[in-house]
Amino acid sequence: MWIMPQPLRPAALAAGDLVALVAPSGPVPADRADAAVGVLTGWGLRTRLGEHALGRAGYLAAGDEQRLADLNAALRDPEVRAVLCLRGGYGVQRIVDRVDLDAVRADPKLLMGFSDITALHLALWTETRLATVHGPVAAQFDKGAESPTALGARLVLMGSTSVVVQADDPTTSGVRVPGRSAGPLLGGNLAMLASSLGTPHFPDLAGAILLIEDVNEPPYKIDRMLTHLIRAGVLAGIAGIAVGQFTECEDGFGVGAAEVIAERLAPLGVPVLGGLPIGHGDQHVAVGLGVPAVLDAHAGTLEVAPVCR
Repeated sequence: MWIMPQPLRPAALAAGDLVALVAPSGPVPADRADAAVGVLTGWGLRTRLGEHALGRAGYLAAGDEQRLADLNAALRDPEVRAVLCLRGGYGVQRIVDRVDLDAVRADPKLLMGFSDITALHLALWTETRLATVHGPVAAQFDKGAESPTALGARLVLMGSTSVVVQADDPTTSGVRVPGRSAGPLLGGNLAMLASSLGTPHFPDLAGAILLIEDVNEPPYKIDRMLTHLIRAGVLAGIAGIAVGQFTECEDGFGVGAAEVIAERLAPLGVPVLGGLPIGHGDQHVAVGLGVPAVLDAHAGTLEVAPVCR
């Protein structure tokens, strides 16, 4: 009998708590970091920028040692109660094998991000069972404190209620295989999932609901990544698939991402729900990873349990 692994749940944020803003991947414009600080202080939180958070080293925010040092410093600091990643881009895979996992186990904190940060989510889940937040990078708070993106992140970071994500109409999202399933929600960015195959940090997806999303990937590359996962056998025993936003993923041949996703995933025989506002869209709903979820393709909903204890 399959038993769901129990997540390590961090405490919810409260007014006065310190939030570390780090850039473990790509460079961050200063004005967008300032916007994040403004939103978080408006929630009554204190903020601290990583020493190298506003640096730049080509397509990285800083060198590997500097980005790793900022991330580990935040994870080790007992005063820090949440670590928010300022941006995705690329770079986490270069440092993830040296993240201080003992610090995570000793003092579990909230961690939020998406896209390239998927590599960090996967490592923390497989190594420590930490429940994390697949949600906006803090630079996305430039849309304002009252935006759905910011309000949704606040609900997950400072609350302890389930999140119900409503999918778009199936006539526009194009991906829906009927059914209802339950299991821990795992996954994130499809490109990062595919590139994590063969590493120690690809999770066991048996009994899980897999979340996928991506940006700027033409349909043939989406096909290639999904086919890779299928051929590797890692989708065997999966409970369901939650499909977030695949933004700017069209090609010049009249083929869209939804068409490819439906064609590759429907034969798996599990519920698939597309059109979820999670990922690289104009607004981004935050949800927990590693926590129980219920996917109902009939109702068009994904219900995700709280991250925080």
